[in-house]
Amino acid sequence: MASLTDSTTTVSELRDRVMAFVREREWEQFHAPKNLSMALAAEAAELMEHFLWASPEESRTVAKDPAKRAKIAEELADVVIYALEFANATGLDVAASIEAKIAQNGRKYPVEKSKGRSAKYTEL
Repeated sequence: MASLTDSTTTVSELRDRVMAFVREREWEQFHAPKNLSMALAAEAAELMEHFLWASPEESRTVAKDPAKRAKIAEELADVVIYALEFANATGLDVAASIEAKIAQNGRKYPVEKSKGRSAKYTEL
């Protein structure tokens, strides 16, 4: 398998790879949106586990630790794979969904009100 990087790989290529992997194993029968959303949440929790009880600064240190970084990368990959398979199973367009959400967030969090602040949009 060719080596992939963010700068040379499209979302479509990643979706196709995930789809091929799933189809080779005949797993589509198990990949209802309910199951995929639950699997995605479980994998996100496994990613969070690496930073449990760490302060924000400690979490940055953990993310840079070479031994831990490989495991963190595996969990991130699991999250993204399940998200892409969810998109495949539901026919959602990832790029269009992200574009729409960023536009919505831009309206909720205008720069002049939210820059440098972590407050929820209802608190701005």
